[in-house]
Amino acid sequence: MRPTQAPYPATRLRRTRKSAATRALVRENYLSAGDLIWPVFVRQGDGVEEPIPSMPGVLRRSVDKIAEAAREAADLGIPAMCIFPYTEAADRTEDCAEAWSAQNLSNRATRAIKAAVPDMVVMTDVALDPYNINGHDGFVENGEIVNDRTVEALVKMAVAQAEAGADIIGPSDMMDGRIGAIRAALEAGSHDKVSILSYSAKYASGFYGPFRDAVGASGALTGDKKTYQMDPANSDEALRLVERDLSEGADMVMVKPGMPYLDICRRVKDAFGAPTFAYQVSGEYAMLQAAAQNGWLDGDKVMMESLMAFKRAGCDGVLTYFAPAAAKLLAGSDWRSA
Repeated sequence: MRPTQAPYPATRLRRTRKSAATRALVRENYLSAGDLIWPVFVRQGDGVEEPIPSMPGVLRRSVDKIAEAAREAADLGIPAMCIFPYTEAADRTEDCAEAWSAQNLSNRATRAIKAAVPDMVVMTDVALDPYNINGHDGFVENGEIVNDRTVEALVKMAVAQAEAGADIIGPSDMMDGRIGAIRAALEAGSHDKVSILSYSAKYASGFYGPFRDAVGASGALTGDKKTYQMDPANSDEALRLVERDLSEGADMVMVKPGMPYLDICRRVKDAFGAPTFAYQVSGEYAMLQAAAQNGWLDGDKVMMESLMAFKRAGCDGVLTYFAPAAAKLLAGSDWRSA
């Protein structure tokens, strides 16, 4: 005799969703302010907080205001900031010498943050584009972005940043061999405690436009960056790049952009288990902000959902312009009960 079939299945997955408490008990991924790195833009001047039109809510700040922002970040529980300089066209040269000046904007901002909040982790950007009249991450010779001469300059830039007090060096240039060269120079210069967070899988993306506005590079770029940044069609190549950078001494690796490349984040984390970060870049931020400002999306909800996507994809942390706003929501934690 066949048993009587129950009118409903024994497993009801909705049971664990019935309340905020049960949802919290079975939640698989968590986001905290400690997962966030806040990218900030520094410019010349005093007392300057200049809005960036293509990135609503984001400012270019003078060095003194960067120090104030560091105190704000610390109060919100944000553990790290990443510095990007805005340079005027007159300060961009063929030889990019300002890139390794001890008194350039980035290095002055590093010292100011460390003076204001000694425990704030300072990350810096290593690439020549903020200082290059051609707008490229490397030197341009006869129309070609040359690799080895650029690496020599990047090493000088990284050492100057370490001497200014940077905790994490972030090579974003995508030149071959730069991680090994920078690691060797840091070790030789008694900067062995300085970490390298390599932009290992940085794609030649259309999502960088607002960032170029923010650092003053719009219109400066000659040609494109496809000979050194990755083809968006490739994923196996990303694993080769990450493996190489880890073997050369990178402590952490980055996927950039973020949301369009969550599959890459997951593959990297699964393959290597190394600390893996994503950069929620300017175009991603600007799209969400524009939709929220037009009333098309709930800004807070999509911000938090987008950040959780990185955690779900295996990321240990995220560089995001949403960091202060997200940290404020996380402090209230009401969003997790929704």
